[in-house]
Amino acid sequence: MGMFHWTERPSAVLQQGGVIAPDERLPWPQTAVMGVQHVIAMFGATVLAPILMGFDPNIAILMSGVGTLIFFLITGGRVPSYLGSSFAFIGVVIAATAYAGKGPNGNIGVALGGIVACGVLYAIIGAIVHAVGTNWIERFMPPVVTGAVVAVIG
Repeated sequence: MGMFHWTERPSAVLQQGGVIAPDERLPWPQTAVMGVQHVIAMFGATVLAPILMGFDPNIAILMSGVGTLIFFLITGGRVPSYLGSSFAFIGVVIAATAYAGKGPNGNIGVALGGIVACGVLYAIIGAIVHAVGTNWIERFMPPVVTGAVVAVIG
């Protein structure tokens, strides 16, 4: 399968309890609506999260775009997704840097070091998952757990 080659599935598939696989897509009107919803949600996160942590939102948007392009190339376009900022770091960054919420974060180096360390840890975990498989994750975090987490995030 090459880039931009998805099998179109009718929207009735979802109404019957089915799912749309990574190599499939909904008809163009539903695809466009879901795309707009995704852009609105991710733009808010990509702009608001850096502001709350005292980062420059322009850098966050640039880096999320670069990360998205790298992800898209690595997956060969099979998983169209936008990689944005994470709200998971907000509390830790504010606590580690004593950021008061006004202007640029003066202790940004402390926070960035921790974020880079987390990125390295995520890469190591990703390599382990790639080498070993996902069965151990599904045993420790069954669908009831992951589903609840996704519901809370969404």
